[in-house]
Amino acid sequence: MPTDPNPIDTDDDLDELYQELIMDHGRRPRNTGALPQANCHARGHNPLCGDELTLAAFVEAGRVVEVRFVGTGCAISTASASMMTGAVKGKTLDETRLLFEAFHALVTGEPAPALHVELGKLSAFGGVRRFPVRVKCASLAWHTLEAALSADRGHAVSTES
Repeated sequence: MPTDPNPIDTDDDLDELYQELIMDHGRRPRNTGALPQANCHARGHNPLCGDELTLAAFVEAGRVVEVRFVGTGCAISTASASMMTGAVKGKTLDETRLLFEAFHALVTGEPAPALHVELGKLSAFGGVRRFPVRVKCASLAWHTLEAALSADRGHAVSTES
């Protein structure tokens, strides 16, 4: 019986795979640039790390049709924004909110709400909870998206407010 020449069966292997995924999105972020048709906007800032981003989304009929970001930040912040934008495309506003809650519980280590949400590749950020300062890096894009989609759209978000 043939065996897999590259088995991933330990926590260390999985951690390494997740680190590679985060570094890939940190180096080559997806969903960046202007979004001329955007009808939702918000800016986010993490003064501790210097992360800054502007998020733009086009929402139609209660669904996130397109979302992009522009900004600078550490690898974790950039990767989180990149992966988040990919994860919420096509989702309803309610699905997006549930995804935010599940992600927030993952990175903070707080008990997850009774949600049936698959985080998929976003699970790569689970190790961030061991580094409280980095939780703000990972969650900045999510809080900025929440602000962009909220009733008071466009207000600035800071990890220190």
